[in-house]
Amino acid sequence: MAIPTVFVLSGPNLDRLGTREPDVYGSDTLGDVHDAVRSQAEHLGLRADCRQTNHEGELIEWLHEAVDAAADVVLNPGAFTHYSYAVRDACAIVTTSGRSLVEVHLSNPATREEFRHTSVIAGVATGTISGFGLQSYLLALRALV
Repeated sequence: MAIPTVFVLSGPNLDRLGTREPDVYGSDTLGDVHDAVRSQAEHLGLRADCRQTNHEGELIEWLHEAVDAAADVVLNPGAFTHYSYAVRDACAIVTTSGRSLVEVHLSNPATREEFRHTSVIAGVATGTISGFGLQSYLLALRALV
């Protein structure tokens, strides 16, 4: 039996973790996040395909790829959370195809600037986990199993 793959996708500026506003996002790097995710996924009997992009179109293509691969998705859309209807529509394709998509955030957007309070992704996501730093990703993996 094949090991199920989960796409773990991170959006813009997440490649700057560890140096970008550590008081908000913590000191873990994206490499630390990916290492922890891969380890947790293996423990849960999953394979994590971790990717990061600063480009909206590339993120959309990866969401389409997840649908084609019949894979669940853990998604930190970064700033696309608040305004990208194109990313939202691609997320809807994931969930309407029968797969799960968990939106994650390192910080809690509801406690930050007002423009961060609205997620256009949340309405089509299976669930949202935010505010737990790197643990948000790990909790999302657990939620998928």
